[in-house]
Amino acid sequence: MGTMDRIKHIGVFTSGGDAPGMNAAIRAVVRTAHFYGLQVSGILEGYNGLVQNNIRPLGTRDVSNIIQRGGTILRSARSKEFMTVEGRCAAKRTMDLHGIDALIAIGGDGTFRGAQAFMVEHGVRMVGITGTIDNDMGGTDTTIGFDTATNTAMELVDRIRDTASSHDRLFFVEVMGRSSGAIAMYCGIAAGAEFVMVPERKQGIEELISALERTEKSKSSVIVIVAEGDEEGGAYEVARKVKERYAHYETRVSVLGHVQRGGNPTVADRMLASRSGVAAVEALLAGQAGVMVGQVNGRMVLTSFSEVLSGTSPRNHAELDRILAILST
Repeated sequence: MGTMDRIKHIGVFTSGGDAPGMNAAIRAVVRTAHFYGLQVSGILEGYNGLVQNNIRPLGTRDVSNIIQRGGTILRSARSKEFMTVEGRCAAKRTMDLHGIDALIAIGGDGTFRGAQAFMVEHGVRMVGITGTIDNDMGGTDTTIGFDTATNTAMELVDRIRDTASSHDRLFFVEVMGRSSGAIAMYCGIAAGAEFVMVPERKQGIEELISALERTEKSKSSVIVIVAEGDEEGGAYEVARKVKERYAHYETRVSVLGHVQRGGNPTVADRMLASRSGVAAVEALLAGQAGVMVGQVNGRMVLTSFSEVLSGTSPRNHAELDRILAILST
């Protein structure tokens, strides 16, 4: 598509749910663009900023001292307006007004669906960077924010374990993941949980009860991790169903909630974000568009939006299930 001399001005934005490491990605995009002599504009509040002309220039100093901060300095939003044909027309007018030649979108699959529609309708050159704590994207081994979110959840479960052990209690801990059980599964194994319930796999209360019966004689405290999207209805509902069957259990429920989205990004997330930002700018300069930057086997790779979006089906956790079953006995 484009060549280096055709792209002079890049716009960057964050979209969807915030993820630790987004600021590191913004910083990498801005500094890489300036390294190559390009102008950069920050688009505020995701696609809303394009629709509503909420744009500001970004220099290298504007992204100083943000690599360690969670959240996103550009703020994020889900844009209903951009989902309409008229909204995307308004977004293109904003780009033309500012002379923006190409966009770098930091977000998840909803962000890339919007990007694909924008490209098809208006020929906009776009490259995506993964920014979602759910780790549910095709084309990459991990997404920006996942490592931090999982570490945060693990540390909290470690603390819950302390009090569960002190009182012989059964704790149900709900972690984020409406359609993805990645945080639940990784956190469950890392924190030594006895059982994990994820939305990708049908797990009835009977299966959980069987696991509890196996551990009842050997363990004084039990922790069950529940992904918020689990079909049994979340941690409170799961706890209620177990209590109905086993009234003698002293149960407690802890919903970790949005605390998992915040906090300083880990080394892994800062590295992934930094590498992704550099790769995204260089991809545009090399004439690439309609692709997402991901990391596979330690290497930065480009995957088309269409392939990424067709491959976002939930990951197969069979191996992790097997490991959890062995380690939780």
